Amino acid sequence: MKILILVAGTNEPSNCNVLADAFMEGARSVGGIEVEKIRLKDLTIDHFTIDNYKKTCVSDDDFCMLQEKIEGASGIAIASPIWNFSVPAHLKNIIDRMGAFALDEETHSKGQFKGKPFTFLFTGGVPVIAWKALMYVTTLHVSEAMKYYGSTITGRSFEPRCQPAKGQFGLVVDKRPESLAKARANGVRFAKLTETFSETGTLPLRIRIFSSFFTWAYRIGNRILYPVSIAQ
Repeated sequence: MKILILVAGTNEPSNCNVLADAFMEGARSVGGIEVEKIRLKDLTIDHFTIDNYKKTCVSDDDFCMLQEKIEGASGIAIASPIWNFSVPAHLKNIIDRMGAFALDEETHSKGQFKGKPFTFLFTGGVPVIAWKALMYVTTLHVSEAMKYYGSTITGRSFEPRCQPAKGQFGLVVDKRPESLAKARANGVRFAKLTETFSETGTLPLRIRIFSSFFTWAYRIGNRILYPVSIAQ
């Protein structure tokens, strides 16, 4: 069983990368689980075009390698900073490219991840209240895309005030033992959920209910928007 961690932060040092390392430490503490971390900044991946919508990857960039690792992972964690109310552009590009294999080949509208668990670790420069009031909403497109691809979202965490001082940027989470402990605990929790899913093909009822609601809402929306094609 394997967990893949994708890190979208580009800074060195990176707050989200440090939290991803703590998350990885927690996940590895659960026996029998392999954990791999990939920093997206180290990859060369072309921008999405319709030509990329091929299930069999033929890219001459790093995407075929990444596709193989995503498809082979039992669970996936994405760690990303929030810049200007959204995630870095290279993460959005990868999400777009994933549609080639995460959606059915015929209609590109049916998710293929079969409930695969995903979790998210976000960092930002604002307090928690700003996350709850606004930034949670502005980043929903990331998790909603994964749901559209057929995954199950098991958690979202947010690390606030990731700035040494107002208007300054730098590493701060390494000096927050409670934040590192939380990331490790999240890693343990996600590893256990992924282990359960890998062995049984199912997740706890609370998580399944939430995921089922999204699927139901999406199907209703599809019937409203495309009544003819659905009827056919």
